[in-house]
Amino acid sequence: MLAERAGGDARVALSALERAVERSRRSGEPVDIAAAEDALQRKALEYDREGDKHYDYISAFIKATRGSDPDAALYYLAVMLEGGEDPRFIARRMVILASEDVGNADPQALAVATAAGAAVDRVGLPECALNLAQATAYLALAPKSNASTRAIAAATREVREHGAKPPPDYLRDAHYYGARQLGRGVGYVYPHDEPGGVAEQPLMPAELEGRRFYEPTERGFEEELGRRLEQIRRHIDA
Repeated sequence: MLAERAGGDARVALSALERAVERSRRSGEPVDIAAAEDALQRKALEYDREGDKHYDYISAFIKATRGSDPDAALYYLAVMLEGGEDPRFIARRMVILASEDVGNADPQALAVATAAGAAVDRVGLPECALNLAQATAYLALAPKSNASTRAIAAATREVREHGAKPPPDYLRDAHYYGARQLGRGVGYVYPHDEPGGVAEQPLMPAELEGRRFYEPTERGFEEELGRRLEQIRRHIDA
């Protein structure tokens, strides 16, 4: 069948056989006529899982998803899957992107990406391509925010440049013997007992009172979080 379909071109026949064998290794299914026919219909991809194309296509996939273009993102996803990329690698990158680039503009994005990763482990190829495609479309179309990414970067920079400042005594652990005598936990206001569930009590180290790390965007759900955060900050600073 390969010889006939290849039209006498040994390179076409050998390439199709290689693709059929590679698919067999991934799926565990034998190389039969159906697998050979499928391999003949596929274009051979120049895709090196250990080289530049591995990084080029995952970079393009991430940037297309971040740029809210589901068509481009799905195309790069297809290239990677057809090239034999490990779907678990793709899923891990999607989980990272869900927090790095979507964040609290759509908190559900992390749940979708994590579920896709679990589906990859449970289902495997070729069917898990459907799960990855669904998550890719969702992430691409989700509102985007990198506010939490910028916030942890700013907080980390503060710690590295100025060291870790001790929390106020009323926030410190008081479960051990003698802690109360040292002032640990004394004066802590339990938020659940306060109107609105927010205590009028500074929670930052004294040296950093008023310092802001997280600044929500006005995109998606994060806009609502921003309004809530502003109310809390005004309440605590009052």
